[in-house]
Amino acid sequence: MRKSILLAAAAAGLMLAGPASAQQQPAQQPGPATTAPGAKTPAPGGQQAAPAIQSVNIVDITDLPKDTQTQVNQVIAQRGDAGLQKLRSSIDATPKVKSALQAKGMTSAQVVAASMEPNGALTLITKKAS
Repeated sequence: MRKSILLAAAAAGLMLAGPASAQQQPAQQPGPATTAPGAKTPAPGGQQAAPAIQSVNIVDITDLPKDTQTQVNQVIAQRGDAGLQKLRSSIDATPKVKSALQAKGMTSAQVVAASMEPNGALTLITKKAS
């Protein structure tokens, strides 16, 4: 989980830029990140391409364990407003991810972090407006 959240902050735009074939899944707590050999293929420019989105999980930050909440908040603070806006723009530009949020009565404005697993499971971490 820690690696996934950290990687999500660094590659938020890349994650959602690929083809999206998302389907909404029940909200569940994301599992630990694992890297399978060959799960990602190199893209032009030496960057690795994100796997295609296979499912979208939406989790509220308050549903995460306290230590994970702390880690997510640290990533949010390090990423800054520009990174958060880039993530939210990527979500809005990906219709199936955006519709998964809308099905839960949410918008990209409530997303604070994202995590992409090698198997194509995208987890969006949301935070209710205070």
